[in-house]
Amino acid sequence: MKRTILAMALAVAAMTGYAQKFALIDMDYILKNIPAYERANEQLSQVSKKWQAEVEALTLEASTMYKNYQNEVVFLSQEQKKARQEAIMNKEKEASELKKKYFGPEGELFKKRESLMSPIQEEIYNAVADIAELHGYSKVEDRAGNSYIIYGSPKIDISNEVLDKLGYGH
Repeated sequence: MKRTILAMALAVAAMTGYAQKFALIDMDYILKNIPAYERANEQLSQVSKKWQAEVEALTLEASTMYKNYQNEVVFLSQEQKKARQEAIMNKEKEASELKKKYFGPEGELFKKRESLMSPIQEEIYNAVADIAELHGYSKVEDRAGNSYIIYGSPKIDISNEVLDKLGYGH
């Protein structure tokens, strides 16, 4: 009796599993075919380089101040030494704070990336959700992500359909 119930439960589970429809997308492929994404990446790259140059300029200034201090330390009074050391530390702190402001976990680059990428990601998500709903997919996975998809049939890859829905079709 227990075996019969177990066999029936396994059969129901197997049928339920087969009834579900799955699809794959390649998010890297989709993003590479969306011009707004490429423009956003370029904009982020330019801003990042500009901010990095600002941080490096302050770091170089602190380094130059320190080298000058080392060359002149024997000629300075105790008060002058202390003042120069404080100026160097303040410049290093300024560089460190600027770096954190721009590149920290909640920094300007993070905020800029979020503001540029969120609308694109939301648009893709909505397109995927619409297609999944239309075709009855219970799950859509990203083959480009960190999932463990060993094989995915090209028949269930809906990446081009997503691009078509977004207006970037071929």
